[in-house]
Amino acid sequence: MKKLPENWLTSGLIDFEYKKYLLLDYLANVKKEFAAKRLFPDFSDLMLHYRNLQQVREHKKLVYEQFPQRISRADFEKLELIYEKLVEDDETMKEIEEILDFATPRLGHALTEGREIYNYIESNLEITPVGITPIYHDAGYLFVENSFDRETRLYQYQLSIFENAYENYRGLHLAHLETLRRGLTDTYENLKIKLAKKNKDLPNPATFAIIAKVACPFEQSLLPVAKRTLLKYVSHLNAQN
Repeated sequence: MKKLPENWLTSGLIDFEYKKYLLLDYLANVKKEFAAKRLFPDFSDLMLHYRNLQQVREHKKLVYEQFPQRISRADFEKLELIYEKLVEDDETMKEIEEILDFATPRLGHALTEGREIYNYIESNLEITPVGITPIYHDAGYLFVENSFDRETRLYQYQLSIFENAYENYRGLHLAHLETLRRGLTDTYENLKIKLAKKNKDLPNPATFAIIAKVACPFEQSLLPVAKRTLLKYVSHLNAQN
């Protein structure tokens, strides 16, 4: 994957033609990935870049919360100091404004394309609880199955809260347990019982199955979208309690 650095706008040569080349080269690669229905990590990176450009345009300031888990506070402070010096340079700021005018709509168009693919995959996912769902939903098991290859991937999940300097975020960690082709006796309920017997720490685990009714790359698309689907589903259950 060809990445665009988080600080691509302010690092190196501040020149419109140079930044234009960097951006178009990056977006050409993103387009290839999206054409193959490979969403991540490009979709997440696009959101980061687009939001940061919006913040720069609106506030002439880089915002640390746009970089969760991607840049340390110390590194960000250095980046912010560099940008503050650039703001004081009228000629440099004119060049940055020109780059912003060029980059923002193109990143926005690519982001819209990625969001359409995401929504298409998400709308073709079916999530159902397996067995009786306990009151505690923040840890348990997730079964992800692609209806085309009939492979079922078993995961243990754990909800967590991580924070940056400004805000707390809810995240979800998945640990892959095994991948299998289910036989007649391998119902979701039987798989849940087997996992509960193996792991005494979760005697009555919350367990959910997500079935994909559309073909797409597993690691780059199906799994990340399924993960976010589970996070939304469990957050909704918690809000009801």
